[in-house]
Amino acid sequence: MTGYEEDRDEKDEKMTTRNGATKLKKLRDLLRTATVGTDKKGIDAYIVGSEDSHQSEYLAPKDQRRSFISGFSGSAGMAIITQDQALLWTDGRYFAQATKELDPPEAWTLMKEGVAGTPTQGSWLASNLSANSNVAVDPNLISNMAWSAINASLVAAGHSFLALEKNFVDLVWGPDKPGMPSNKIVAQPLKYTGKTAGEKVGLCRKAMREESVTTLVVTALDEVAYLLNWRGSDIHYNPVFFAYVVVTLDELHIFVDELKLTQEARQQLKDEGVDPQYHPYDTIGTYLKERSTASDEKTWISNSSSYALHSNCGSGEMHNKLHTNITPICIMKAIKNPTEIEGMKKAHLKDGVALVKYFAWLEEMVKSGESPATELSGAAQLEKFRAEQADFIGPSFSTISAVGPHGAIIHYAPSPETDTPINDREFYLCDSGGQYRDGTTDVTRTVHFGSPTAFERECFTRVFKGQCALASAIFPTMIKGNYLDILARKSLWEVGLDYLHGTAHGVGAYLNVHEGPMGISWRPHPDDPGLQVGMFLSNEPGYYEDEKFGIRLEDIEVIVETATPYNFKSRGFLTFECVTLVPIQSNLLDTSLLTDQEIAYLNCYHAECLKKVGPLLQGEANRQALSWLRRATVPITR
Repeated sequence: MTGYEEDRDEKDEKMTTRNGATKLKKLRDLLRTATVGTDKKGIDAYIVGSEDSHQSEYLAPKDQRRSFISGFSGSAGMAIITQDQALLWTDGRYFAQATKELDPPEAWTLMKEGVAGTPTQGSWLASNLSANSNVAVDPNLISNMAWSAINASLVAAGHSFLALEKNFVDLVWGPDKPGMPSNKIVAQPLKYTGKTAGEKVGLCRKAMREESVTTLVVTALDEVAYLLNWRGSDIHYNPVFFAYVVVTLDELHIFVDELKLTQEARQQLKDEGVDPQYHPYDTIGTYLKERSTASDEKTWISNSSSYALHSNCGSGEMHNKLHTNITPICIMKAIKNPTEIEGMKKAHLKDGVALVKYFAWLEEMVKSGESPATELSGAAQLEKFRAEQADFIGPSFSTISAVGPHGAIIHYAPSPETDTPINDREFYLCDSGGQYRDGTTDVTRTVHFGSPTAFERECFTRVFKGQCALASAIFPTMIKGNYLDILARKSLWEVGLDYLHGTAHGVGAYLNVHEGPMGISWRPHPDDPGLQVGMFLSNEPGYYEDEKFGIRLEDIEVIVETATPYNFKSRGFLTFECVTLVPIQSNLLDTSLLTDQEIAYLNCYHAECLKKVGPLLQGEANRQALSWLRRATVPITR
């Protein structure tokens, strides 16, 4: 999955109601009448980002402020509202979606990130506001990195950037705003994690000593869950919970609503060698401020954490007290240990069984024509097949089940209003994933049950060639992921085609389906530590024709060592091992465009799918699925 779309349940309906003009008017009235800054005048521009207080990509309903004020529900974007303009910055995954969702459309300007000529938020503000303007943001909802970039532009232009704890979108939202989730926090046993919480804390302290810091502040929710070997369900599809952790050289402090903790979670943490001190969730800022004031020792807090917490730790005049690199947990979590690697492989094998059963069922439904499956009913059936598998918890994101033109909306979310029958005249793109206790999955397949055009087949073939090129790559240890991006795009570029999203994201082990700090994209990931053995990444090139079709193929792959005839400077060389086990529709390929190596790669991959998934599809109940798998994995020739 190239990004994330929140589920739209009944609780979110009030947030997505199409009354954007009223919301903008209320917000502008509040901004105009506010008295802020040294001059005690109003707010000229207000920034509404996509993050919560933990800078999460995935949000609980209570934190979907940008969606509330703009109507745009994608996972990435920043809105800026002035008295006469409203602008939304987002990336290429969401251009089509934002165009359809912004409310009211005539009030908003879409700023297309990554497109030549689109200014940054800071540059636009510096160039378009009147002299000595006040720009404001909630400091809890913007990272220190983003704050610093925008602040530099504003200060240079003579404007003021104000950190206001009062959130003006919340004031517009009023009593209808959802509250804090109160779901239980449970233990994730050692048989799945492969490493105790005590061992992980010990590794953190080792890294802290190496960097001469005495305090480590952990704010990212997946890092908190990973470190403590706990899991939750405060955010749809993501097994995380709202909490902060502060690690010192001899103590561990957890800021959490203790009523959410199960006895099992408490006891496991003690059994794994960690005896924490508990604090109320909302006291983290006060604790850090008091600790910073009382000591001159250095604190480690990621630059991706909120500007508010950075300020509490002594940023600004005491910035030399801060170490702002990514946390050691971020890298520890990305490099899976042997237990996690085995669990991820098991999860993808189970996922392969579910998807083979789904595509076999779907093919029969389309061909029979009696009661056609639709985007929504298909997604529901796929979840049923996943639910048959051991240790299944739920989807890892809202299934992108897209027919024809809907496939060109990269993060399309089917609804009763847009639900379309899956047919034999158009492409069907299915991007889905599962959360299992032993791993997280994410897979995309694009299929066609009829006769695609020659151009559609060429596009499908070129997308496959890109996926094959990246999957087959051999590269030096620690190379940055963006250096590999061209491999996935080369075949498309050769004929003047491309796609606007990244090529690969990391994947958590029963954690978030999107995981950093590494990735493969046309733009660098600033915190990418370099690709290393044990990292899991997606491989998902695509091609999209607006209003016509979308094609994407996505596998999850783990980085492994590989043998090479030479070993330059003893660097060591790596490659990818695919753990996704779902056939690619080979009759959509134009074999005249394939090399012998690409044909051999696909045939080898399909043989692996049959070898591993086939034995799990025995018995009368699985006869249809096994028959489909055998047909889907027949070797191809020219």
